[in-house]
Amino acid sequence: MEGPLAHLLPQAFHFTGIEATQFILLLGIILFIGSLGGWLFQKLKIPQVVGYIVMGIIIGSSGFHVLEPNVIAALDPISTAALSLIGFLIGGELKINVIKKYGKQFISILLFEAITPAFVVGGIVTLVVWLFTKDITHAVSLGLILGAICSATAPAATTDVLAEYRTRGPLTTTVFGIVAMDDAVALILYTIASTIVTPLIGGNAMGFWPQLLNIFRDIFGSLIIGAVFGFLLNLISRHLLNNEGRILTFALGCLFLSTGVCEAFNFDNILAAMSLGFVMVNFAPPKTRTVFSLVDKFTPPVYVLFFVLVGAKLNIWIITPFLGLIAILYVLGRTVGKSIGSMFGAWLTKAPKTVQKYLPYCLLSQAGVAIGLSIAAGSDFADSIGPEILLIITATTFVVQLLGPVCVKIGVTKAGECGLNVTIDDIKKNARVTDVTWGKNKICDYDSPSIVSEYETLFTLLNSFSRNQNLNYVVKNPSTNMLVGIISLEHLKEVMQIGDFAESMLAMDIMDKPVVTCKPSTTLPDAYKLFEEYDVDAIPIVDTDGEPLGILEKSTVDHYLHTRIIELNRKLEELDD
Repeated sequence: MEGPLAHLLPQAFHFTGIEATQFILLLGIILFIGSLGGWLFQKLKIPQVVGYIVMGIIIGSSGFHVLEPNVIAALDPISTAALSLIGFLIGGELKINVIKKYGKQFISILLFEAITPAFVVGGIVTLVVWLFTKDITHAVSLGLILGAICSATAPAATTDVLAEYRTRGPLTTTVFGIVAMDDAVALILYTIASTIVTPLIGGNAMGFWPQLLNIFRDIFGSLIIGAVFGFLLNLISRHLLNNEGRILTFALGCLFLSTGVCEAFNFDNILAAMSLGFVMVNFAPPKTRTVFSLVDKFTPPVYVLFFVLVGAKLNIWIITPFLGLIAILYVLGRTVGKSIGSMFGAWLTKAPKTVQKYLPYCLLSQAGVAIGLSIAAGSDFADSIGPEILLIITATTFVVQLLGPVCVKIGVTKAGECGLNVTIDDIKKNARVTDVTWGKNKICDYDSPSIVSEYETLFTLLNSFSRNQNLNYVVKNPSTNMLVGIISLEHLKEVMQIGDFAESMLAMDIMDKPVVTCKPSTTLPDAYKLFEEYDVDAIPIVDTDGEPLGILEKSTVDHYLHTRIIELNRKLEELDD
């Protein structure tokens, strides 16, 4: 590839050894197998992300080698794009009012959940390695570097579980805030650790101040790049309020431009994407914030590709017994450290009880930053502890990437936050007629007062309307039990204007022929389509034989949906206490 921009493109795109046809075939295999794994694991009540990773392990370096290392490297841009999308959606959760409310809580929990495991892992690893090797320098060096790396928490698997289970509440908000800032703390801790270790065992690491300067350059440079593209997208989207397709296109364009610039200048693309999302959610017009739901709809296939590749990269057969022991201690120490640190930080700031109890479940995943730091350690200390650190982090990533999402599900489920992040459209999409009419807000049943005989007198009908809440009645033939008509209160009022003659009329004289019917299993979106298509406000409910079961009124469905939203908001208020 020639031209002035050729040097900015990933090396894998210059030569990958993959023909275009093979590339498309591989994408198809990854998407199909990954989606199959996600579906199967969902059926087993396990987060779908675990299924993606397991399928990646099966076809990758630890399994059948369908995806070889050079192929996985060639597909790295997919992982970069996925992490950018994740960063953008996390940024969309960081509203200024949320930061004002939870800011001190975030910082307290962040510091303790990051620093505590660093001390725990560092101490345990140092002690065990010294007991086995009697080399205190080697033991301290390995303990310091692994302690620093263990502080990082992977946002990808965690946020995927939160999205899958539609969580909302103080625990979810706290998790988004923590994983958004966690990487910066891990980078600073690694800088401190590598600065101490370098004079002990030698290495290629720079001095403390140059490293720290590079980290701040990386952090603030990334945030500035993201903010610039965020304000650009903000300006563009103001003129595209009614064109969702174009908003999505510009949003992805700005997001990937931001990512590309970060890649070219070695900045952090996740932080940049998060900054872009932060600008959009806080400074863009409210109508343009639909960009987050649009991007969210675009992400599922990208996430499948990303997590399958995460699994494919893991090689679980390269660990030795000694390093296996260190890896186990690393996972246990990290888990204990993050649990103690997050619980103490939450208690210190008087966070809600659900945050104090269940936040530790949500901070166990480890991936991108930890692997990146292990690679840096492999380079900085190539002749000493570098190779050991690479193997340990690879092995532990395999374990926590499988267990982490399951623990996140347990945490948010115990906290009672699953299924709270829904809109009226979400409730409507997942509800049926039977949920409205035979649910806990019982409106009708098989002996419903909304069903009358065609021989009922006008007086009986008026008396029934006065005693019951429904505005429409279905009429049945008492001999056959079949639906024969429908009567509305408005129609009844018109009949009353006839005079004394009306008193002798029966239901069969007043009723209209029903133009449409529905069944208890009819979905609410389909019911709304029937209301609109036939221009009616009430639809008879019938069984498979055509016998009437009740009446579905549009006002009743609207009331049901709004009641559900009020219930969810009330539950959220209770969780904040």
